[in-house]
Amino acid sequence: MKKIKQNAIRFLRKNKMDYLDVDIDIAIDAFKSEMQKGLAGKKSSLDMIPTYIETGVEVPTNKRVIVIDAGGTNFRVAVVHFNEQKKPIIENLSLYKMPGVQHEIGKEEFFKTMAGFLKDVAGASPSIGFCFSYPAKIFPNRDGRLIRLSKEIKAKEVIGEFIGEGLNRAIVSMGLGGDKHIVLLNDTVVTLLAGIGYQNRSFGSYIGFILGTGTNTCYIEKNSNIKKTQGLDLLKCQIINTESGNFGKIKQGKTDITLDKSTINPGVQKFEKMISGAYLGPLFLQTIHRACDNGLFSTGAANALWQISELDTKDMNAFLLYPYGNNPLADAAKQGNADDSLTLYYIADRLTERAAKLTAINLSALAIKSGQGTDPSRPICIVAEGTTFYQMKGLKTRVEFYLKQYLENKLGIYYEIISVDNATLIGSAIAGLTN
Repeated sequence: MKKIKQNAIRFLRKNKMDYLDVDIDIAIDAFKSEMQKGLAGKKSSLDMIPTYIETGVEVPTNKRVIVIDAGGTNFRVAVVHFNEQKKPIIENLSLYKMPGVQHEIGKEEFFKTMAGFLKDVAGASPSIGFCFSYPAKIFPNRDGRLIRLSKEIKAKEVIGEFIGEGLNRAIVSMGLGGDKHIVLLNDTVVTLLAGIGYQNRSFGSYIGFILGTGTNTCYIEKNSNIKKTQGLDLLKCQIINTESGNFGKIKQGKTDITLDKSTINPGVQKFEKMISGAYLGPLFLQTIHRACDNGLFSTGAANALWQISELDTKDMNAFLLYPYGNNPLADAAKQGNADDSLTLYYIADRLTERAAKLTAINLSALAIKSGQGTDPSRPICIVAEGTTFYQMKGLKTRVEFYLKQYLENKLGIYYEIISVDNATLIGSAIAGLTN
């Protein structure tokens, strides 16, 4: 068993794909440097997008708002209000497929498809809180211009368009009412807002964190540190959407580079492609195919593994949970011997460990930049969402290990991770009602 593990580690280290190849201090310094450049308006892989969303605003009760959650795969619509006890009431919740998931579509079809999803709720409120999980430059009117697409969404014509404006045009053209007041914000931002509205505990600051199909983070920054935006009240703070999935100053391994070249957007979202649900399974598949070429598996197992042409992160997780169960990877390993199953497991496990370490680097950089968390009675609240973070075997506990080791033990920065049910809907409602 020891020899099998050593062979797997040797292979991963040779290809720069092991978690031991990641230096936390160097990576965090690089992350903080990119954050600083992004805030100053200098060239950076981190967009550091001002949201013009402040925290601490009172949420009105018994006032309805339409909410939209445009995620990596799904498009959700609902109507939300907060009762006298400040509890969110979610009504008319509907689920659709995100436009552009299956095939390339033009901008007119993109916006009309979204407007069509609002048909049953369009008259419920003049306001929309729109959680849009793609990089967009936000303007003071709270609308946003799409910077780029991610998560393999196919709608190139929409790049450069104002999302709220385009949706409003489609709403009017389809006879669904007059212009709506649309507040566009990222999924990490609504997650952060949901965390603030979740309970009455005292936290030093907040971080919004998503690790599902894609990944991103946001945090609260002083306006005085946002050098690229003029006219801000320097005594106030606002939420900054880092667009951390595009962090580009991380050393890629050989398989990372191969996978990146195979995607529809090579050269961007490099960090996301190393840790998120849309890419971790395919990354694992390309890694084990490379391992087959390097002779790590017996002939029977290698032949079976080569027959697997597609693999998603759910399949990778199923194997980690049930390495001798009924799943594509376990079935392939059974065509060889016991050593093949163990080799496959070590590679999957160590890629998961690497994803956890990289995630902790992202969160640590934001925690440090916030300047908060040194008082253990008022820790930084990390509001975390995403199926990959919560369901991938061993991922969450390892993220917490690295955060404990680095942030708390080494730097004396305290944190707490929480989850909020229906965070994107609740946060979108708060944004739509308070802006």
